Amino acid sequence: MGLRLEIDLDKITHNARTLVNRLSEEGIAVTGVTKATLGSPEIAEAWMRAGVRGLGDSRIENIGRMRASGISASMTLIRTPMMSQVDEVVELCDVSFNTELEVMRKLSVAAKKRDRVHGVMLMVELGDLREGIMPALLVKTVREVLRLPNLVFMGIGTNLACRSGVSPDRHNMAKLSALADEIDATFGPIVTSISGGNSANLEWALSGADTGRVDDLRLGEALLLGCEPLNRQPIKGLHCDAIRLVGEVIEVKTKPSKPWGRIAQSAFGEVAIGRDRGPITQAILAIGRQDADPEGLVPPRGLEILAASSDHLVVDGTRYRGSLKVGTEIPFQLNYSALLSAMTSPFVSTMIITPQARLHAKRL
Repeated sequence: MGLRLEIDLDKITHNARTLVNRLSEEGIAVTGVTKATLGSPEIAEAWMRAGVRGLGDSRIENIGRMRASGISASMTLIRTPMMSQVDEVVELCDVSFNTELEVMRKLSVAAKKRDRVHGVMLMVELGDLREGIMPALLVKTVREVLRLPNLVFMGIGTNLACRSGVSPDRHNMAKLSALADEIDATFGPIVTSISGGNSANLEWALSGADTGRVDDLRLGEALLLGCEPLNRQPIKGLHCDAIRLVGEVIEVKTKPSKPWGRIAQSAFGEVAIGRDRGPITQAILAIGRQDADPEGLVPPRGLEILAASSDHLVVDGTRYRGSLKVGTEIPFQLNYSALLSAMTSPFVSTMIITPQARLHAKRL
């Protein structure tokens, strides 16, 4: 069947329902982030059935795909819109995350032209140094937004851990709630939602800490892979094997474990430094850097990833107890980086495993 991602819809749904239920006890809803699945309608619908409040994506193309499939759920663009896409954003999204007044002015014009009202969430910088308005300028920015016709200010949000690894904790989350209090004290009770962050917030949110006014988390990685991003640890009760990358062996040879000849840089700027372990069972799979981030692939027990080029994944199968011959299919687990790259590769197909498909396979 070729190189493919196999996605178990039952497990994806279980992960979403479990976190929706746990977070609801803290007064926090879940926005399901679909960007790592390219806006898969099947996964989006499964998450809606599991109880997520709405769907979020950073790419307007993915949101367009879900809308075209008939999904009517609330959609949020979770990256500040490109100036060139404001018309599409207003057309397809109920809400967008924003940091630039110039962009919001364009959104206002686009919304007025379509006789629509578009929701705006302002992102605040709390230390990770990705997107966000500096806290000292937040009230001033809100004042400007309130003057823009056909836009409705909905609240504030922040993003941590993605660029610099700054962890969400009681200090920065309390700051977010305090900023919402400041806005309400200035303009009246206008903050209706506070989006506290992403899957990296789960440790904080489920620790029993005071979650303040945070009422929403944007979850993608935790729902798909069952782990938290800060330390990549499994989350209790979730499936970490809901998605796997299946590749095919195209060569199996006994070869030396150390290269010979004058060693220079490889095609990707690496220099091979390896110890001589004697002859090994070396296999090559038809998986390359064009398909998935090799650093994010986790092979079955007994296989060791040795190297990757554009189109080849080289593994040591000496200790592998399974069948290892040409044509053998090998499943790999993935981290978020590998999932993102595999999902966006045109060379990797996607197979959604549904309960009906599983039952059909058992009958066969």
